[in-house]
Amino acid sequence: MGASADRPTLLRLDAFSAPHAFTTREGGVSVAPFNTLNLGASVGDDVQAVDTNRARVLAAFGAHPDRVAFAHQVHGARVVTPAEAEDAGMGDVQADALVSDDPEWTLAISMADCLPLLLHDPDGGAVAAVHAGWRGVVAGVVEVAVDALVQRYGASPERLRAAIGPHIHQPAYQVGGEVVDAFREAGFPSDVAHVDAGQPDRYRLSVERAVRFALQRSGVPEAAVTSGGWCTAADEARFYSHRRDAGRTGRHWALVRAT
Repeated sequence: MGASADRPTLLRLDAFSAPHAFTTREGGVSVAPFNTLNLGASVGDDVQAVDTNRARVLAAFGAHPDRVAFAHQVHGARVVTPAEAEDAGMGDVQADALVSDDPEWTLAISMADCLPLLLHDPDGGAVAAVHAGWRGVVAGVVEVAVDALVQRYGASPERLRAAIGPHIHQPAYQVGGEVVDAFREAGFPSDVAHVDAGQPDRYRLSVERAVRFALQRSGVPEAAVTSGGWCTAADEARFYSHRRDAGRTGRHWALVRAT
């Protein structure tokens, strides 16, 4: 879906079966450096601009503003339902994954380089929205989200569908050896990172490769995983990037709803 002066661009993946969207930075009212569709309320942007941007996105997605579940993301592996998030105060509960089988609720996660992962059980209708930064992936947030769909809603991993949204890609994501060690100790293969050709003591990390591996060891078929191939760091015109912009930037949303 394209943007007009007052309508945000929402990206979708045809192969993913649940109602979903990934926002870009296009179609909002925020001014630089948050121009224009910043959805983050804690990055220093004007509060009224953020409220306007959020209202535009929810209207374009067809979500009721009182039925949107958020969590305070902490790079961990906790998963909650909309009811649990609402009981704690929407946006106050600390979690990095949300799950639901209620089509009345829209799940929302925020990011500006971290990988947004959406899951859907086409048979039962349940969905998950996962904020997958490297720390959360090492902590097991992907596996925990899959298990929550299985345990709470009777999903089978082999019938799940997964969508990977805009995030920082390997060529732009330099990390230290301690990050590579953390992945190795958590059982990830060595090919999630490679030595930086320009700095032999540094590495280039593929969070997408790690997420795909976590999905596979949870029983989700590789063929069921689709990605838009969007790199937040490489595409400054369309995306915010925390790393590229040295932290002074906006936030995107990933949205999904049960069927």
